[in-house]
Amino acid sequence: MQTNEEINYDQLWKDVLSEIEMTTSKTSFSMWFKDTGISNFNDGVVYIGVPNNFVKDWLLNKYHKFIIGALRNNNPAIRGVDYIIVSKDNQDIIHKNTVPHKFNYTPSSGEQLGFNEFNIDKEANLNPRYTFDSYVVAPFNEIAHAAAISVAKNPGNLYNPLFIYGGVGLGKTHLLQSIGNEMKKNNPGAKVYYLTSEKFANEYVSSIQNKTTNSFKEKYRKYNLLIVDDIQFFSDKLKIQEEFFHVFNSLYESGNQIVFSSDKSPQHIVGLEERLRSRFEGGMMIDVSPPEYEERLAILKVKISQKNFTLDEEVINYIAEVIKENIRELEGALNSIIGQSKIRGRILTLSEVEDILRKKIKPIKVVDAEHVIKTILNYYKITEKNLTERTRRKEIVKPRQIAMYILRNDLNTSYPHIGRRFGQKDHTTVIHAYKKISEEIRRDKKLEQEINNIRDIIYK
Repeated sequence: MQTNEEINYDQLWKDVLSEIEMTTSKTSFSMWFKDTGISNFNDGVVYIGVPNNFVKDWLLNKYHKFIIGALRNNNPAIRGVDYIIVSKDNQDIIHKNTVPHKFNYTPSSGEQLGFNEFNIDKEANLNPRYTFDSYVVAPFNEIAHAAAISVAKNPGNLYNPLFIYGGVGLGKTHLLQSIGNEMKKNNPGAKVYYLTSEKFANEYVSSIQNKTTNSFKEKYRKYNLLIVDDIQFFSDKLKIQEEFFHVFNSLYESGNQIVFSSDKSPQHIVGLEERLRSRFEGGMMIDVSPPEYEERLAILKVKISQKNFTLDEEVINYIAEVIKENIRELEGALNSIIGQSKIRGRILTLSEVEDILRKKIKPIKVVDAEHVIKTILNYYKITEKNLTERTRRKEIVKPRQIAMYILRNDLNTSYPHIGRRFGQKDHTTVIHAYKKISEEIRRDKKLEQEINNIRDIIYK
């Protein structure tokens, strides 16, 4: 068993946080894990310092199993976890039921994954670490990267608004904040602000409660660059959408730049008002798709180089092969492997890396034809009777052809079986549908994104 002296508290906690970050939202992660750290490790028990009782109770009740699981992943010698309150002024432990040990954790804002709030530019709400220089460019994101640089150099003219969409963990927030930081660097007097759509909504509700709506409206009309992340949160919030519509118009008409991100295109954000949707689609829309194997491999090598670490080529290839979802999970896996290597004092073997990543790899969800069809029915808001009826109406034919395509392409269902499932249709009809959709998604990015959205729902 390792002793206190053999454990690097900072590194261990950083590795733990990299795992926990993947299991919770960005807001919750920042709220509950800020100002925390490992205070002591004694007789198999890790003592985690927290700022107050509220955080202590919340971590104990909501995150304890994730914390102890991540700690054990990184150090099997750990048997238990306790939470202790530390004074912010002198960092002494003030909770009477804890071991008498000085709180020696000092977060490193330059290193610690996810704790960017320590370095935040309070005026612009930007993290200075998010720059174009630190952004890894690959074919899957190079168009978004090029557009972002153009906007930063020439705001309000080329692409306004700029709307970047794609799945979680693909670097959208990094790219958005890079625009803000680059613009501030080129023009220190520029008024730049970054926020999430959730924060906008919460501030608007607070302004109504506090009768300060006028000052709220003025606040968001003064910026030369407004960056709004995760715009899909506006879904079905009509009053919030109305207020934001006016903010958008005011900024746009004044020649100021607006930049958005979302997990899907405006066309597929349910409950989004048409007038706001048309504003979002009026500029440049760019889809950031998940990276392919070669791209994941290149990103890993860049990250390893940035961290001044070394891994065997077969290990790097294995990580790139099995971690497919997004860059965030890719870096989280890498951080876990580096952390374990440092704890053990050597480079890990491929079999050891396989053991570590086995816990991170998401099991493939087994789906059947009924689940696929039900998902498509819900997505297009039609009935199963619609799907099997004899009609040439586009609103029915398109979902039916997509269903046939996914059943054949993803589940490898036979053409005759698909035909029988859709009202005894001839198998040549299914072949035609499959070929038609296969060809259309090569030239129609909107259709490709639409099918990707459906697949996300099917397999989640």
